[in-house]
Parts: sequence; C-alpha cells; structure tokens
Amino acid sequence: MDWPLFNICLLTLVIHLIGALAYAARIAGVRTHKIALSFALFNVLVLVSRTSNSFLGPFLAKRIENGIVNGTGERLLLDLRIVLLSATIATVLGALMVPTVQRWFAAAIGEFHKHRSVAKLLFSAFTPRGRQVVLKSVSLPKGANAKSLRKPTVLSWRVIAMNVVAQALLTVGVIASLYAGYLYPEFRVTASQLSAVVNGFATILLFVLIDPQLSVMTDDVVDGRVSEADYRRTIVWLSMSRVGGTLLAQALLLPSAWLIVWVAARV
Repeated sequence: MDWPLFNICLLTLVIHLIGALAYAARIAGVRTHKIALSFALFNVLVLVSRTSNSFLGPFLAKRIENGIVNGTGERLLLDLRIVLLSATIATVLGALMVPTVQRWFAAAIGEFHKHRSVAKLLFSAFTPRGRQVVLKSVSLPKGANAKSLRKPTVLSWRVIAMNVVAQALLTVGVIASLYAGYLYPEFRVTASQLSAVVNGFATILLFVLIDPQLSVMTDDVVDGRVSEADYRRTIVWLSMSRVGGTLLAQALLLPSAWLIVWVAARV
C-alpha cells in the first residue's frame, strides 16, 4: 500500500468535498431567509477549501522530489491522475450529499441565530436532540429533481461553462506546476511558483464573473422573481459543472505542465 499517495488522495478528497458542499449553505439561506448568515457559512467553507488546497503543495512536492532523486518519476503522471480522480469522486459525493447537508445548514443557521455562539452551536450537535436532527436530515437526491434538469436554467450556459473552466484550473493548478518541476527540474522552483498565476486567474474568474451571478439570483429568489425550485436546479447544475471541471483537469494536466515549463524557461 502506497500510504503517502493514499494520504494525498484523502486530503484531496476532503478539500473538494468541502468545496462541493459549500453550495448547500446557499440553499439553506434561501430556505431560512437568513441570506447574510448563510453567505458567511458559504464563504467559510470556500475559504477552507481553497486555503487547504495549498497544503497539498508540500506533500506533492515531496513526492516529485523523491521521483527526481530516486529515478522513479515514470510513475508520477499516473499518481497525479489518481489524485485528480479522488477530486472527481469527492465532487460527486458532495453533489449527492447536498440535500442532506443543506438541511444540516438550515438547522445550524437557526441554532446560531438563536444562541449567537459557535461554541453552543457545536455543542448542540452532540446533544440527543442534535443527533436526532442530524439523522432525520439524511436524504438522497430525488428522481423528480433529476427530471427537472431538462428545464432551462436561470443562470446562462455561459456562466456554467465558465464554472467548469474555473474549477478545472483550480483543481489542476498546483498539480500541473509541480509536475512541470519534474519535467524541467532545473527550474522546478520557478515552475512551482507559477501555480499562483493559474489559481489566481481561476479565483478572479469565480469571484468576478460567476459568484456575482449566483448572488443576484439569490436576491431574485428572496424578491420572488425566481422560484426556490429553479434556484435548487441551478445549484445542481453548478455542482455538476464542478464534476465536469475535475474531469477537464485530467485533460489539462499534461498540456498545463508543459505550458508552465515553457513559461518557466522564459521568465
């Protein structure tokens, strides 16, 4: 058993699962009409997910260094594809868990709004009543929701396509830059630093072009111009676009690594 690779895949799974479940906070905000509080929870989850992604760097870098020193680098591309596969698995699990987690968030929002204390919120989850709420909230996606995906989305397909690209870049950025260091070891430090450029572009794409669209749609739900059903269907499409982004990352891995090599040689 390759335990270092297993630990990297486990960390990747946790990071992408948290990111996928962040959408549940938005749905909970619409259901409870506590939009500001739900956005705070959403931002916390997104921050944890995107910050934790940087912790992958040292683990992956150590594996790259070992591949260079020990001459075992021929396995690195396969290892990195396995890491990306774990991201896809996590995103699929996250999409399936959204109905359950949005109920947890709705209960958490109500509890926090009542006591105004994170400590009391965490403590309440371990009480008999809290455990009962957690268990009763477990739910799988319904077949009727899958059929409703045929209806038009509130967000444009352009925004959903941009989300696929942004998620792909965020998924592959660190991994491709480190693999570029293996392909061009003389400039591997330069190559590793270029991941910030890739991730920075993806983050700008998310915060400037995608998140504002989702925020406007949330306001439309509150004002009654968009139904909650349409909102949930859009969230499902965004969750699916995250899955598509992790799959696109597989295709972008090698081209991105060689592009980073090219840039690193000319910086």
